[in-house]
Amino acid sequence: KPDLRYELSIADWTAQVKPLAVPFVESTLKDGARVRGLAVKGGGGLSRKDVDQLAEAAKQLGGSGLAWVKRQGEHISGSVGKHFTAETLGQLGVGDGDAALMAVGPDRVTSPVLDRVRQEVIRRLEFQPKAAHAFCWVVDFPLFEPDPETGKPVFAHHPFTSPHPDDLARLDTDPFSCRALHYDAVYNGNELGSGSIRITDPAVQRRVFGHLGMSREDAEARFGFLLSGLQAGAPPHGGFAIGFDRVVMLLAGAGSLRDVIAFPKTTTARALFEGAPAPAAPGDLAALHIEVKP
Repeated sequence: KPDLRYELSIADWTAQVKPLAVPFVESTLKDGARVRGLAVKGGGGLSRKDVDQLAEAAKQLGGSGLAWVKRQGEHISGSVGKHFTAETLGQLGVGDGDAALMAVGPDRVTSPVLDRVRQEVIRRLEFQPKAAHAFCWVVDFPLFEPDPETGKPVFAHHPFTSPHPDDLARLDTDPFSCRALHYDAVYNGNELGSGSIRITDPAVQRRVFGHLGMSREDAEARFGFLLSGLQAGAPPHGGFAIGFDRVVMLLAGAGSLRDVIAFPKTTTARALFEGAPAPAAPGDLAALHIEVKP
């Protein structure tokens, strides 16, 4: 989630870096992938250990790695430093004493990678925020995302989120390019709430179900009540929910949700106060008509 208090944004460097024939880039730049990066002011102060730890964090988040270049005067170093000159780095906004940190891949991969790297750079270099408070809305989320194993569409939010009206014409021909009417409210890099506008046209809802691999018969069997309701006429509607515990955490200046919840669970999802989860008595299961099979 964007923290707009800091002047360190993710930029698209594909046009500038692609002609440089960087092997790390050429082997990954395909199927809609882009070169995106951070021009870190004062990034020359990052040690090799810092950069290695950032690269490892990138891999843990599913990235192919992290390419980096540091500039000190006319001396250029880094994992892909030999492919850059002071002039090409200047085109990226990287000056003397700065560093370029870049990742290659589809946005769904590089966005979380570079977001984590950005947070770590801010912490390690002790950047100061330009403002105390920064609110924003995040919009234009994708309607679908490819399944990492099959490549087929899966819903990015939920299957009842309305496609953006400007993208409806591409819904059947290029579903991955369609945006959703989904929105998040963000404060200082923390998500305060999330919501979306719902589909009200039964024909559009059936098309979305079809992209999710659901036959017309399956859709009727599982969601016939919804399709019938939409057919009868549903007014435009949507929703938005605030995470109240997160709001309280931010108001209190706490570092974790656990600090503002009366009985927080452990990292293994155990509730120590209630002693849950716990084995269920056979009689209780029978009363609920639940059968447990080995």
